[in-house]
Amino acid sequence: MPDESPVFYDEQGIFLEDNEPKIPAAVQVEDLWVSYGNVCAVRGISFQIPRGEVFGFIGPNGAGKSSTIKVLATLLRQFRGWALINGISVARNPIAVREQIGYVPDFFGVYEDLTAREYLHFFAAAYRLDPAKRTRIVNDVLELTDLTHKIDAQVDTLSRGMKQRLSLARVLLHEPDVLLLDEPTSGLDPRARIEVRELLKELKKMGKTILISSHILSELAQLCTRIGIVEAGKMVAEGSLEDIYRQLGLMRVIHVQFAGPPDAWTADIQRIPGVAEVETQIDRIAIRVHEDRLSVEDLHDHICRLGARIHMYQPEAMDMETAFMKLTEGKTA
Repeated sequence: MPDESPVFYDEQGIFLEDNEPKIPAAVQVEDLWVSYGNVCAVRGISFQIPRGEVFGFIGPNGAGKSSTIKVLATLLRQFRGWALINGISVARNPIAVREQIGYVPDFFGVYEDLTAREYLHFFAAAYRLDPAKRTRIVNDVLELTDLTHKIDAQVDTLSRGMKQRLSLARVLLHEPDVLLLDEPTSGLDPRARIEVRELLKELKKMGKTILISSHILSELAQLCTRIGIVEAGKMVAEGSLEDIYRQLGLMRVIHVQFAGPPDAWTADIQRIPGVAEVETQIDRIAIRVHEDRLSVEDLHDHICRLGARIHMYQPEAMDMETAFMKLTEGKTA
Protein backbone atom coordinates (compact mmCIF):
# COMPACT_ATOMS: atom_id res chain seq x y z
CA MET A 1 0.00 0.00 0.00
CA PRO A 2 1.20 3.52 -0.66
CA ASP A 3 2.36 5.84 2.08
CA GLU A 4 -0.07 8.59 2.99
CA SER A 5 0.75 11.97 1.48
CA PRO A 6 0.71 15.05 3.71
CA VAL A 7 -2.85 16.22 4.30
CA PHE A 8 -3.85 19.51 5.91
CA TYR A 9 -7.02 20.25 7.88
CA ASP A 10 -8.27 23.17 9.92
CA GLU A 11 -9.39 22.80 13.52
CA GLN A 12 -12.86 21.56 12.39
CA GLY A 13 -11.31 18.91 10.16
CA ILE A 14 -11.99 20.87 6.94
CA PHE A 15 -9.63 19.77 4.19
CA LEU A 16 -7.02 22.34 3.16
CA GLU A 17 -4.59 22.20 0.26
CA ASP A 18 -1.41 24.26 0.43
CA ASN A 19 -2.87 25.75 3.65
CA GLU A 20 -5.63 27.50 1.63
CA PRO A 21 -9.33 26.60 1.94
CA LYS A 22 -10.49 24.42 -0.96
CA ILE A 23 -14.09 24.46 -2.20
CA PRO A 24 -14.93 20.78 -1.74
CA ALA A 25 -17.01 18.36 -3.71
CA ALA A 26 -19.74 16.71 -1.66
CA VAL A 27 -17.78 13.44 -1.62
CA GLN A 28 -14.04 13.10 -2.19
CA VAL A 29 -12.23 9.76 -2.08
CA GLU A 30 -8.55 9.61 -2.97
CA ASP A 31 -6.38 6.47 -3.06
CA LEU A 32 -8.57 4.57 -0.60
CA TRP A 33 -7.30 1.24 0.73
CA VAL A 34 -9.27 -1.04 3.09
CA SER A 35 -8.11 -4.41 4.42
CA TYR A 36 -9.67 -7.10 6.60
CA GLY A 37 -6.74 -9.06 7.95
CA ASN A 38 -4.87 -10.38 4.92
CA VAL A 39 -7.73 -9.60 2.53
CA CYS A 40 -7.48 -6.27 0.71
CA ALA A 41 -11.06 -5.25 -0.11
CA VAL A 42 -10.43 -1.77 -1.56
CA ARG A 43 -7.32 -1.06 -3.63
CA GLY A 44 -6.63 2.60 -4.31
CA ILE A 45 -10.14 3.73 -5.29
CA SER A 46 -10.48 7.44 -6.14
CA PHE A 47 -13.54 9.46 -7.19
CA GLN A 48 -15.40 12.70 -6.52
CA ILE A 49 -19.11 13.50 -6.46
CA PRO A 50 -20.01 17.16 -7.10
CA ARG A 51 -22.84 18.61 -5.05
CA GLY A 52 -26.29 17.66 -6.23
CA GLU A 53 -25.18 14.73 -8.38
CA VAL A 54 -26.22 11.07 -8.15
CA PHE A 55 -23.30 8.64 -8.37
CA GLY A 56 -24.04 4.97 -9.04
CA PHE A 57 -21.60 2.45 -7.58
CA ILE A 58 -21.70 -0.80 -9.56
CA GLY A 59 -19.84 -4.05 -9.09
CA PRO A 60 -20.22 -7.73 -8.23
CA ASN A 61 -20.53 -8.88 -4.63
CA GLY A 62 -17.18 -8.53 -2.88
CA ALA A 63 -15.95 -5.81 -5.24
CA GLY A 64 -15.44 -3.25 -2.44
CA LYS A 65 -18.59 -1.13 -2.78
CA SER A 66 -19.92 -1.63 0.75
CA SER A 67 -16.47 -1.18 2.31
CA THR A 68 -16.05 2.16 0.53
CA ILE A 69 -19.50 3.31 1.64
CA LYS A 70 -18.84 2.21 5.23
CA VAL A 71 -15.67 4.32 5.28
CA LEU A 72 -17.67 7.35 4.16
CA ALA A 73 -20.33 6.54 6.78
CA THR A 74 -17.58 6.61 9.48
CA LEU A 75 -18.18 2.91 10.29
CA LEU A 76 -14.70 1.72 9.26
CA ARG A 77 -11.85 3.54 10.98
CA GLN A 78 -8.96 1.42 9.66
CA PHE A 79 -8.20 2.63 6.15
CA ARG A 80 -5.51 4.43 4.16
CA GLY A 81 -6.01 7.41 1.89
CA TRP A 82 -8.39 10.37 1.98
CA ALA A 83 -12.13 10.30 2.52
CA LEU A 84 -14.01 13.58 2.91
CA ILE A 85 -17.66 14.64 3.08
CA ASN A 86 -18.25 18.31 2.21
CA GLY A 87 -14.55 18.84 2.80
CA ILE A 88 -14.65 17.30 6.30
CA SER A 89 -12.22 14.48 7.04
CA VAL A 90 -13.93 11.18 7.83
CA ALA A 91 -10.83 10.07 9.76
CA ARG A 92 -10.27 13.24 11.77
CA ASN A 93 -13.81 14.44 12.44
CA PRO A 94 -16.34 11.59 12.15
CA ILE A 95 -18.90 13.28 14.42
CA ALA A 96 -19.10 16.31 12.10
CA VAL A 97 -19.34 13.99 9.10
CA ARG A 98 -22.34 12.19 10.63
CA GLU A 99 -24.20 15.48 10.76
CA GLN A 100 -23.75 15.79 6.99
CA ILE A 101 -24.80 12.29 5.90
CA GLY A 102 -27.72 9.92 5.85
CA TYR A 103 -26.67 6.25 5.63
CA VAL A 104 -28.96 3.39 4.62
CA PRO A 105 -27.27 -0.03 4.76
CA ASP A 106 -28.34 -3.01 2.67
CA PHE A 107 -30.02 -4.43 5.80
CA PHE A 108 -32.09 -1.61 7.24
CA GLY A 109 -32.66 -2.93 10.80
CA VAL A 110 -35.80 -1.08 11.91
CA TYR A 111 -37.11 -1.55 15.46
CA GLU A 112 -40.16 -3.73 14.94
CA ASP A 113 -41.76 -3.26 18.38
CA LEU A 114 -42.32 0.48 17.70
CA THR A 115 -44.85 2.28 15.55
CA ALA A 116 -43.61 4.34 12.63
CA ARG A 117 -44.32 7.49 14.67
CA GLU A 118 -42.36 6.22 17.70
CA TYR A 119 -39.51 5.01 15.51
CA LEU A 120 -39.03 8.42 13.87
CA HIS A 121 -39.47 10.40 17.10
CA PHE A 122 -36.81 8.19 18.72
CA PHE A 123 -34.29 9.07 16.00
CA ALA A 124 -35.35 12.71 15.95
CA ALA A 125 -34.36 12.81 19.64
CA ALA A 126 -31.10 11.01 18.85
CA TYR A 127 -30.35 13.70 16.24
CA ARG A 128 -31.06 16.32 18.96
CA LEU A 129 -33.75 18.00 16.89
CA ASP A 130 -35.68 20.80 18.58
CA PRO A 131 -38.57 19.11 20.50
CA ALA A 132 -40.93 21.86 19.37
CA LYS A 133 -40.22 21.02 15.72
CA ARG A 134 -40.05 17.23 15.87
CA THR A 135 -43.72 16.53 15.13
CA ARG A 136 -43.65 18.75 12.03
CA ILE A 137 -40.40 17.21 10.79
CA VAL A 138 -41.66 13.66 11.36
CA ASN A 139 -44.86 14.46 9.48
CA ASP A 140 -42.87 16.01 6.64
CA VAL A 141 -40.61 13.00 6.10
CA LEU A 142 -43.58 10.63 6.32
CA GLU A 143 -45.34 12.64 3.62
CA LEU A 144 -42.22 12.67 1.44
CA THR A 145 -41.87 8.88 1.71
CA ASP A 146 -45.65 8.34 1.29
CA LEU A 147 -46.04 6.73 4.71
CA THR A 148 -48.39 9.19 6.40
CA HIS A 149 -51.18 6.61 6.37
CA LYS A 150 -48.90 4.21 8.29
CA ILE A 151 -47.87 6.64 11.04
CA ASP A 152 -49.41 4.54 13.83
CA ALA A 153 -48.76 1.13 12.26
CA GLN A 154 -46.47 -1.29 14.08
CA VAL A 155 -43.20 -1.51 12.18
CA ASP A 156 -43.35 -5.32 12.07
CA THR A 157 -46.63 -5.10 10.11
CA LEU A 158 -45.07 -3.06 7.30
CA SER A 159 -44.03 -4.62 4.01
CA ARG A 160 -40.33 -4.83 3.18
CA GLY A 161 -40.69 -1.92 0.76
CA MET A 162 -42.42 0.22 3.39
CA LYS A 163 -39.69 -0.62 5.91
CA GLN A 164 -37.09 0.54 3.41
CA ARG A 165 -38.98 3.80 2.85
CA LEU A 166 -39.22 4.22 6.63
CA SER A 167 -35.46 3.77 6.81
CA LEU A 168 -35.07 6.54 4.21
CA ALA A 169 -37.45 8.72 6.22
CA ARG A 170 -35.22 8.20 9.26
CA VAL A 171 -32.05 9.41 7.54
CA LEU A 172 -33.85 12.49 6.20
CA LEU A 173 -34.88 13.76 9.65
CA HIS A 174 -31.80 15.95 10.12
CA GLU A 175 -31.79 17.13 6.45
CA PRO A 176 -28.40 15.68 5.46
CA ASP A 177 -26.63 16.99 2.37
CA VAL A 178 -25.26 13.59 1.35
CA LEU A 179 -27.11 10.26 1.20
CA LEU A 180 -25.11 7.00 1.23
CA LEU A 181 -27.39 4.20 0.06
CA ASP A 182 -26.01 0.66 0.01
CA GLU A 183 -28.26 -1.57 -2.14
CA PRO A 184 -31.45 0.30 -1.13
CA THR A 185 -33.68 -1.85 -3.37
CA SER A 186 -32.12 -5.20 -2.46
CA GLY A 187 -34.77 -7.88 -1.94
CA LEU A 188 -37.69 -5.65 -2.88
CA ASP A 189 -40.45 -6.73 -5.23
CA PRO A 190 -40.82 -4.83 -8.54
CA ARG A 191 -43.53 -2.49 -7.23
CA ALA A 192 -41.50 -1.60 -4.13
CA ARG A 193 -38.39 -0.99 -6.27
CA ILE A 194 -40.36 1.44 -8.42
CA GLU A 195 -41.62 3.26 -5.30
CA VAL A 196 -38.09 3.61 -3.89
CA ARG A 197 -36.75 4.71 -7.27
CA GLU A 198 -39.41 7.44 -7.54
CA LEU A 199 -38.53 8.60 -4.03
CA LEU A 200 -34.86 8.83 -4.98
CA LYS A 201 -35.77 10.87 -8.06
CA GLU A 202 -37.62 13.29 -5.78
CA LEU A 203 -34.59 13.56 -3.48
CA LYS A 204 -32.45 14.24 -6.54
CA LYS A 205 -34.78 17.11 -7.49
CA MET A 206 -34.34 18.47 -3.95
CA GLY A 207 -30.60 18.80 -4.60
CA LYS A 208 -29.38 15.94 -2.44
CA THR A 209 -26.03 14.41 -3.31
CA ILE A 210 -26.54 10.65 -3.51
CA LEU A 211 -24.08 7.75 -3.61
CA ILE A 212 -26.03 4.59 -4.40
CA SER A 213 -24.83 1.04 -4.96
CA SER A 214 -27.04 -1.44 -6.74
CA HIS A 215 -27.08 -4.53 -8.93
CA ILE A 216 -30.25 -3.33 -10.71
CA LEU A 217 -28.28 -1.64 -13.44
CA SER A 218 -31.17 -0.39 -15.56
CA GLU A 219 -32.54 1.59 -12.61
CA LEU A 220 -29.18 3.26 -12.02
CA ALA A 221 -29.07 4.24 -15.69
CA GLN A 222 -32.34 6.14 -15.22
CA LEU A 223 -31.28 7.79 -11.96
CA CYS A 224 -27.56 8.52 -11.98
CA THR A 225 -25.64 11.40 -13.49
CA ARG A 226 -22.38 9.40 -13.24
CA ILE A 227 -21.44 5.81 -12.47
CA GLY A 228 -18.36 4.03 -11.19
CA ILE A 229 -17.78 0.37 -12.00
CA VAL A 230 -15.73 -1.47 -9.37
CA GLU A 231 -14.12 -4.89 -9.54
CA ALA A 232 -11.69 -6.61 -7.18
CA GLY A 233 -11.41 -3.43 -5.11
CA LYS A 234 -10.44 -1.21 -8.06
CA MET A 235 -12.34 1.38 -10.07
CA VAL A 236 -12.30 0.03 -13.63
CA ALA A 237 -14.40 2.81 -15.21
CA GLU A 238 -15.97 6.09 -14.15
CA GLY A 239 -18.07 8.74 -15.87
CA SER A 240 -21.46 9.23 -17.45
CA LEU A 241 -22.90 6.19 -19.20
CA GLU A 242 -22.16 7.87 -22.53
CA ASP A 243 -18.53 8.43 -21.46
CA ILE A 244 -18.12 4.77 -20.56
CA TYR A 245 -19.62 3.68 -23.86
CA ARG A 246 -17.13 5.85 -25.68
CA GLN A 247 -14.25 4.40 -23.60
CA LEU A 248 -15.32 0.87 -24.54
CA GLY A 249 -15.95 1.66 -28.19
CA LEU A 250 -19.46 0.22 -27.91
CA MET A 251 -21.87 1.12 -30.69
CA ARG A 252 -25.15 3.00 -30.35
CA VAL A 253 -28.24 2.22 -32.48
CA ILE A 254 -30.39 5.06 -33.81
CA HIS A 255 -33.77 4.39 -35.46
CA VAL A 256 -34.76 6.86 -38.17
CA GLN A 257 -38.00 7.25 -40.14
CA PHE A 258 -38.08 9.45 -43.25
CA ALA A 259 -40.94 11.21 -45.04
CA GLY A 260 -40.45 8.79 -47.93
CA PRO A 261 -39.03 5.32 -48.66
CA PRO A 262 -36.89 4.10 -45.71
CA ASP A 263 -33.96 3.08 -47.91
CA ALA A 264 -33.75 6.26 -50.00
CA TRP A 265 -30.80 7.63 -48.02
CA THR A 266 -29.10 4.38 -46.96
CA ALA A 267 -26.05 4.61 -49.24
CA ASP A 268 -25.32 8.26 -48.34
CA ILE A 269 -25.67 7.61 -44.60
CA GLN A 270 -23.38 4.57 -44.83
CA ARG A 271 -20.58 6.88 -46.06
CA ILE A 272 -20.77 9.19 -43.03
CA PRO A 273 -17.56 8.76 -40.96
CA GLY A 274 -18.37 6.86 -37.76
CA VAL A 275 -21.34 4.94 -39.17
CA ALA A 276 -20.67 1.20 -38.87
CA GLU A 277 -23.82 -0.25 -40.40
CA VAL A 278 -27.18 0.79 -41.83
CA GLU A 279 -30.02 -1.74 -41.75
CA THR A 280 -33.25 -1.20 -43.69
CA GLN A 281 -36.35 -2.25 -41.79
CA ILE A 282 -40.06 -2.19 -42.69
CA ASP A 283 -40.73 1.50 -42.05
CA ARG A 284 -37.36 2.83 -40.89
CA ILE A 285 -33.62 2.33 -40.90
CA ALA A 286 -31.43 1.33 -37.95
CA ILE A 287 -28.03 3.03 -37.89
CA ARG A 288 -25.18 1.63 -35.77
CA VAL A 289 -22.56 4.25 -34.93
CA HIS A 290 -19.24 4.34 -33.10
CA GLU A 291 -20.09 7.01 -30.52
CA ASP A 292 -16.42 7.68 -29.85
CA ARG A 293 -16.22 8.88 -33.47
CA LEU A 294 -19.74 10.18 -34.21
CA SER A 295 -22.17 11.56 -31.67
CA VAL A 296 -25.93 11.10 -31.93
CA GLU A 297 -26.34 14.86 -32.43
CA ASP A 298 -23.72 15.04 -35.18
CA LEU A 299 -25.34 12.15 -37.05
CA HIS A 300 -28.65 14.05 -37.02
CA ASP A 301 -26.91 17.11 -38.48
CA HIS A 302 -25.26 15.01 -41.22
CA ILE A 303 -28.60 13.49 -42.25
CA CYS A 304 -30.26 16.90 -42.39
CA ARG A 305 -27.45 18.24 -44.60
CA LEU A 306 -28.12 15.38 -47.03
CA GLY A 307 -31.56 16.92 -47.54
CA ALA A 308 -33.54 14.13 -45.91
CA ARG A 309 -36.81 14.99 -44.16
CA ILE A 310 -36.79 13.19 -40.79
CA HIS A 311 -40.12 11.97 -39.44
CA MET A 312 -38.69 10.16 -36.38
CA TYR A 313 -35.20 10.08 -34.84
CA GLN A 314 -34.85 7.76 -31.84
CA PRO A 315 -31.54 6.67 -30.28
CA GLU A 316 -31.79 3.45 -28.29
CA ALA A 317 -31.22 3.77 -24.55
CA MET A 318 -27.75 2.93 -23.36
CA ASP A 319 -27.45 -0.66 -22.11
CA MET A 320 -25.56 -0.50 -18.81
CA GLU A 321 -25.50 -4.30 -18.50
CA THR A 322 -23.41 -4.49 -21.70
CA ALA A 323 -20.86 -2.04 -20.31
CA PHE A 324 -20.80 -3.84 -16.96
CA MET A 325 -20.20 -7.28 -18.48
CA LYS A 326 -17.52 -6.01 -20.82
CA LEU A 327 -15.62 -4.23 -18.06
CA THR A 328 -15.82 -6.91 -15.36
CA GLU A 329 -15.11 -10.59 -15.10
CA GLY A 330 -16.91 -11.24 -11.81
CA LYS A 331 -13.71 -11.06 -9.76
CA THR A 332 -13.75 -10.18 -6.08
CA ALA A 333 -11.03 -8.62 -4.00
